[in-house]
Amino acid sequence: MLRFIIRRLLLAVLVMWLVSTGTFALFFVAPGNPAKTIAGPKAPPQTVEVVKHRLGLDQPIIVQYGQFLNRLIHGDLGYSFFSNAPVTQLLKQSLQPTISLVLGAAVIWLVVGVAVGVLSATRARSFLDRASTVFVLGGISMPTFVLGLTLSFIFFFKFEQWGLPYLQGGGAAPDITTDPGLWLNRMILPWITLATVQAATYSRLTRGSLLDVLGEDYIRTARAKGLTERRVIYRHGLRSALTPVLTQFGVDIGALLGGVVVTEQVFGLQGVGQLTLQSTTNGDLPVIIGVVLLVAALVTLANLIVDISYSFLDPRVRLS
Repeated sequence: MLRFIIRRLLLAVLVMWLVSTGTFALFFVAPGNPAKTIAGPKAPPQTVEVVKHRLGLDQPIIVQYGQFLNRLIHGDLGYSFFSNAPVTQLLKQSLQPTISLVLGAAVIWLVVGVAVGVLSATRARSFLDRASTVFVLGGISMPTFVLGLTLSFIFFFKFEQWGLPYLQGGGAAPDITTDPGLWLNRMILPWITLATVQAATYSRLTRGSLLDVLGEDYIRTARAKGLTERRVIYRHGLRSALTPVLTQFGVDIGALLGGVVVTEQVFGLQGVGQLTLQSTTNGDLPVIIGVVLLVAALVTLANLIVDISYSFLDPRVRLS
């Protein structure tokens, strides 16, 4: 088990090194003037020279690459001259609402998606199965911004007009430790919006995987031994069926933590997605580089956790 974890850790380090090297080559080695891009199109020549010297862009490429990796190791992602703040500080401020949005929605979409998938698989071709198919098709085909605006219109504007308790589906959510009630009130609609789209995918994935597992020989053996159907499904079948679900979950969590642009834009959450959109519009290169590296690190970390989790779901993975 320890050797398995060490191999996965070394692989994660290798992936991050490759991503950081590719990022350096893309932004600093490719043709162009990175100092002028970082300083901004309207920056005077003196500012461009200061940026060039500060980042070591007047030195040989190999020296620049070494300094780039050294700054990354020490957690220095550069400085945003557009926002007049370190990139690390900007990412920390933006990451908190994104984490609240993604993790809260993840709980909902996992519970709903897996539950609907299990019901569909154990009652194949029944009314529940067909109803879940409608749910899946509706969730996948529904644009996120349409769903978010519809929920805001109903549960905020209409409920407020009708004198009912309404949900504030907009604006930056406060810190959970400062006002938990207001934080929850402002996060429910974004959670439902993101979870509805994701739950549709997870329910169909769980259904297909569980149907495949229930046809395996060891499931028939478990039934032949006289085990209850509930034990066969949840103790033996679902445990193996969750492997592809866990794979999808790791990829989705890592990618979504890198920015849920549409959902954050609809509800005005000042998260990583909003920061990415603003930085791209303004041409804020240091922040763009920081977001790229952050997303790569989150996806790598999520997949590392998924790989380790595999070993608990399926002991055979430890030998691979």
